[in-house]
Amino acid sequence: MPAMLIPIPAPLEAKSSVYDLKERLDWGEPALTIIDVRNRDAFNASRIMGAISIPLNQLAQKASASLELVRDIYVYGSSDQETASAVASLKEVGFQNIAELQGGLIAWKVAGFPVEGNTAVTA
Repeated sequence: MPAMLIPIPAPLEAKSSVYDLKERLDWGEPALTIIDVRNRDAFNASRIMGAISIPLNQLAQKASASLELVRDIYVYGSSDQETASAVASLKEVGFQNIAELQGGLIAWKVAGFPVEGNTAVTA
């Protein structure tokens, strides 16, 4: 029986859907980072599996100190507006490959994709 091939995911888009991100994760592509810019309590309660927490007010400084400027980064916040602010902040300090994850955690949960956290079992 032939092995089932997963198609190569599309390149990073400035505005990406949760399906775009899930496709890249399923492909097994480790060269990306998912950043949750919501507050720490929201992050601890529920987050996209594998996301790291960098609150919006610390984002530019902490990302610059720990991530390569050319790394693919998916960002989500409490709203698409917060996400857009986070992306603008990262671009100001030189990051080049950043995607706004449209709909954020809510869209991720609606799609039925995996989450983690202390209340991750509830959608």
